[in-house]
Amino acid sequence: MAKILIVDDDPDIVESMRVVLESQGYRVSCAASGQEGMKMTRQESPDLIILDVMMPDGMDGFEVAREIKKDPKVKHIPILMLTAIKEKTGLDFQKEAGDEEWLPVEDYCSKPLNHDVLLKKIKKLLGTK
Repeated sequence: MAKILIVDDDPDIVESMRVVLESQGYRVSCAASGQEGMKMTRQESPDLIILDVMMPDGMDGFEVAREIKKDPKVKHIPILMLTAIKEKTGLDFQKEAGDEEWLPVEDYCSKPLNHDVLLKKIKKLLGTK
């Protein structure tokens, strides 16, 4: 089964996603910061990265996504970005997802998370049913 890396500093969200994903047979690893997420991406080469936008260590999700997509060894890994920004600002990531310059991710999922939507997006990105 596919290996998924969750990069998010909120332990409740991480644990919630971990339980849901593992119940579906996915192997899950987690990073609590952008720096740790970059390190684990390069070490583990996961099949998919779930990446939060806002993180505490100064390296936000946008920077992490850009760094991943610049690295030839890991740039092929699809990124599903998690965000509560639309709820707070009205910015629609759907229109921007796939813009290589601004938002180099394959898809996004809004917080609060709907686990059915999350699983559907993961399956689409992994090419599974």
